[in-house]
Amino acid sequence: MNMTDSGENFRRVRFSLRISPDLYLSYYQGVARAVVVKSFDGRTIQFPANVLQQFVTHDGVNGVFEMDFDANNKFVAIRRVGD
Repeated sequence: MNMTDSGENFRRVRFSLRISPDLYLSYYQGVARAVVVKSFDGRTIQFPANVLQQFVTHDGVNGVFEMDFDANNKFVAIRRVGD
């Protein structure tokens, strides 16, 4: 899915993420603050690790996610859309 403008005036990007429990602990402890991923359309996206807190399980953070940004590329929302 490409990052495109929508009727809500934000941009959307989709990516897959696999973060082990040990690696996520470094985010939680503040050792690492940003997550960098490559979206399905090849873009490199960087965002604050704390937006993933709601998705952490005993297996870490795993799945396909969709993230929305405003017109200034500021984070708006994230949701898990698949495995």
